[in-house]
Amino acid sequence: MEKESRKKISDHQKELESLLSPHAITSKNTKGRVKPEKQKNDIRNVFQIDKDRIIHTNSFRRLKHKSQVFIAPLGDHFVTRLTHTIEVAQISRTISRALRLNEDLTEAIALGHDLGHSPFGHVGETALNKISTDGFHHSRQSVRIIEKLEKNGKGLNLNYEVIDGIKRHSKPQGKFFAKEFIEGLSLEGQIVRISDFIAYVTSDINDATRAGLLNIKDLPKNIIQIIGEKHSDRVNTLVTNIIDNSSDCMGNKDKSDPWIRMSKELIDTVTELRNYMFENIYLPVSNSSAAISSMRIIDILFDYLMNNSELIPDYLLEVSDGNLEKSVIDYITGMTDDFALRFAETLDPSLASDVFEGRL
Repeated sequence: MEKESRKKISDHQKELESLLSPHAITSKNTKGRVKPEKQKNDIRNVFQIDKDRIIHTNSFRRLKHKSQVFIAPLGDHFVTRLTHTIEVAQISRTISRALRLNEDLTEAIALGHDLGHSPFGHVGETALNKISTDGFHHSRQSVRIIEKLEKNGKGLNLNYEVIDGIKRHSKPQGKFFAKEFIEGLSLEGQIVRISDFIAYVTSDINDATRAGLLNIKDLPKNIIQIIGEKHSDRVNTLVTNIIDNSSDCMGNKDKSDPWIRMSKELIDTVTELRNYMFENIYLPVSNSSAAISSMRIIDILFDYLMNNSELIPDYLLEVSDGNLEKSVIDYITGMTDDFALRFAETLDPSLASDVFEGRL
């Protein structure tokens, strides 16, 4: 009875994949895992397994206490790194399903794309980049967590397409919609890359308003007229435009070279919006007293741990092959905002109490 039931489930999984676009990545055409594994059962396909492995990590859980844009906010409704990740996954799944692409692969990439973020958001990332001999970027750290750090140094052994999508999700400022940036990236990876942008730029407007840095009426009128005044309107406009302009992703594999894209009008509009947000929100936040204190905290933690390596978990030292700097950065990256604040306060009382009053 059990074998018969499992066979039905397996057949159903195969049937679902057979309905996908010929451009989709499936369990059959994946490049697979670095370390081949024998699948224990047919209840889940390989990308469902990857998604589940990510969700059940400590790194994923810690995202709930890591900043998105506004550093260690006290308000209950500010976006955290975890809620941002959930929004990216939701938007990605909507686009992927509409285009008949692999929803499970898309979701796995979305759930893992920000695992490598440090405490204090991009401000913490900037501080670590200045400290690290090799430089630091959260997308590379996400891959490092997946391949080496999770499971006490064993890694998660995910499929190639999941790791590649996570590695390449970041977007340079400027013409980041250009096709040259996504050459060789799966359509599912491209969806997460653009969904990440949709999630943060639309939600950051809400958070900036909540923080008193922005009034919706301050946004250029031409942007509001095109993408909408309400959050739901903005998300819907961007998502439907992508689906409409990427419909060839559902087509014949031999007759097109599809990619995930927006219309030129909307690209121009959201590029203008992104530039506006950088100038009026992101740069002011990165130069705020909270940001300056956060960078100082990262510096203090780094110096202290470099001289007190016994505090670093053994597995972090082992996976770094004796590179203490790398181990220290791995340890700091894994900290939540609250943990980093409290640790820093034990080293330098009142270090951040004037800025983070109420958090300590």
